[in-house]
Amino acid sequence: MAAQVELDVVDMRLLRALQEDARMTNRELAARAGIATSTCSDRLARLRDAGVMCGSAVRIEPSSVGRPLEAMLAVRVHPHRRPIVDPFVQHVLSLPETRHLYHLTGPDDYLIHVTVVDAGDLQRLVLDELTARDEVVMVHTHLIFHQWRGGPLMPPGAES
Repeated sequence: MAAQVELDVVDMRLLRALQEDARMTNRELAARAGIATSTCSDRLARLRDAGVMCGSAVRIEPSSVGRPLEAMLAVRVHPHRRPIVDPFVQHVLSLPETRHLYHLTGPDDYLIHVTVVDAGDLQRLVLDELTARDEVVMVHTHLIFHQWRGGPLMPPGAES
């Protein structure tokens, strides 16, 4: 876990703008933040080096690539020990259907966000890739009808 970094108003403007549109040019970004383009480049490098900004990715619409059905799979494993769960995690992450994997507290151990072709593909995934594993004792399937994206991630108390 990265240490918390001191962010000023300009840093927060940059982070908010990039989360709204990461394709923005450095010139556009600098204008939005009210700073010079060279200052903008330096600040972005500092935010990357400090671990505030990590990676960059394009979001793909699952239906546009032939995976229109999304689901959350709540999974319980037993025994819940590192020699058992580490290979399980690696297996789940190796599946092309896996979008996100969360390790949880509570009655479920893992929550897996998947995208699949159809209900038959989802059934195959659950039966052949999950419940076929000895450590998996339960899978609850939750279809996703619609999802919404929250606003930019900002520090507590940041300007709205």
